Amino acid sequence: MKKYLLLPFLFLAGWVSGQSLNGAWKLVSQNGNQVTAQEFIKIYQDDYFAFGAKNVSDNAFIGAGGGPFHFADGKYSETLDFFTLNPLQVGTTTPFKIELNGNKLTLSANTNDGMLVETWEKISEDKNELTGNWVITGRKRDGEISRSTPGARRTIKILSGGRFQWIAFNSETKEFSGTGGGTYTAVNGKYTENITFFSRDNSRVGASLGFDFQVIDGEWHHSGLSSTGAPIYEIWTPYAKGYQPPVK
Repeated sequence: MKKYLLLPFLFLAGWVSGQSLNGAWKLVSQNGNQVTAQEFIKIYQDDYFAFGAKNVSDNAFIGAGGGPFHFADGKYSETLDFFTLNPLQVGTTTPFKIELNGNKLTLSANTNDGMLVETWEKISEDKNELTGNWVITGRKRDGEISRSTPGARRTIKILSGGRFQWIAFNSETKEFSGTGGGTYTAVNGKYTENITFFSRDNSRVGASLGFDFQVIDGEWHHSGLSSTGAPIYEIWTPYAKGYQPPVK
């Protein structure tokens, strides 16, 4: 089976008006072969996408990619902000084609290795008050809050369809610092992450982390203990508001 990550991304054609990509998707077949040895999860939300992939047998991290996508008038394109397999592709924009039948996306591309056909199945499009694409803009230390304006170097967290993924990267230097993701719940001020992949340490897969959260003036205030037991207090801003593209 050709490796999915050899392609920057998915080619889309034949869109059904009124449908939305927002939510979480899983790759189920490639060129007619069922995908069972690897798990690829892709999240769409707020005009942004991210994917993470791992081996099922040992949870070894395979790769990640993502960035803004644009869909209008039946045309679709993605721009890569990060892409672990081939960082040289960061910054490139690629048009795609799609066929949508209910909760299935059939994605096809004519690659250097021939035609690639993939089928993705929507896991969920559930929403809650933390559904969105976020960028970290503040932290509290010793009772003092410090704020920053993210530019080329940033950490984002995208949540949709009951799935989350965080990514730390620099889109200007094309450096990738890490990613992790899985399932989450956000109920009555309690936010819980269940880790299903982690680029830095796959032994963390299966862990659950609980935090307190509040949405204050449209920003996500996130507090608790990190995976290493250190206290954290983070402020996440909606990506479209918090991220300031570098001036060129």
